[in-house]
Amino acid sequence: MANSQLAIGVDVGGTKVLGGVVDTSGKILRTFREETPLDGGDSLNRTIAKVIVELQKTHDTSAVGISAAGLISSDRATMLGAPNIKDWDGVNISQALREICQVNAIVENDANSAAWAERVYGAGRGAENVIMVTVGTGIGGAAVVDGKLLRGAHGTGAEFGHMRVVPDGNLCGCGIKGCFERYASGTALVIRTKEAITKNPKAGEALLALGDGTVAGLIGNHITQAAQSGDPMAIEALEIAGDWLGAGIATLAMLFDPAIVVIGGGVGDAGELLLAPARRAMEREMPFSGKHPVPEIVLAKLGNGAGLVGAADLARN
Repeated sequence: MANSQLAIGVDVGGTKVLGGVVDTSGKILRTFREETPLDGGDSLNRTIAKVIVELQKTHDTSAVGISAAGLISSDRATMLGAPNIKDWDGVNISQALREICQVNAIVENDANSAAWAERVYGAGRGAENVIMVTVGTGIGGAAVVDGKLLRGAHGTGAEFGHMRVVPDGNLCGCGIKGCFERYASGTALVIRTKEAITKNPKAGEALLALGDGTVAGLIGNHITQAAQSGDPMAIEALEIAGDWLGAGIATLAMLFDPAIVVIGGGVGDAGELLLAPARRAMEREMPFSGKHPVPEIVLAKLGNGAGLVGAADLARN
């Protein structure tokens, strides 16, 4: 008989499939990793099954949850649209896993999974109303409202990254102009910094020295590293990103009235260099300034394991 106290979570990314056995305290007891197959589709389903079967060899588990980026159906079974994985659009992942390895699994959006983990075990622990904004290559979002994960009518709710913040603004990969992620994401941060260096190469020398010396070689981690060392151009770039982030959070606070906003994703590694300007911008841009309650903005605590922990917990419950 399966041990109802343990569950498997599998975090599916563009480069890796990371599975873990998770107990009821959110602790990961064992992990197993495979590379994400480039051809996606059925090959990816079989890779996920391999990870699950390997973890089941050492632990008796009762539930399996899959965390993946994309639009997930409301029954938590089908990938409606996967932005970063080939041939996964419209695939019933739950059915595929039943056929391959006789496992019943639920599928969750990666931001939903991470937000749930942070709410139950991490930075939002104990709060009934939490939103999470993941700031990485794009902007991911999720909301826990009155203790329940908000999925919406079709399972695709809380896609904060694609709310329009600039009418007729920069074109987003989703096909719409002016999306939040085109201004507050890690990609936007890098683009903005590259433009600043092109305009003032002398001021950008220290930044470029952290990479291969070229503007093209600049990545987000270089900007964070330089800012933490006191580089003025990098600090300003993160302040601008934080300003956009905080302005967006002000809108989200009006919609959801969360107690806590959890910031995850790679850009969050900048810590207060990003969060401090975000808090200032949120308070400045909040309608009914001084009257409307403002949420606490905090960094995520669970790191890269949040997706699999959340998916495991959601599968168990």
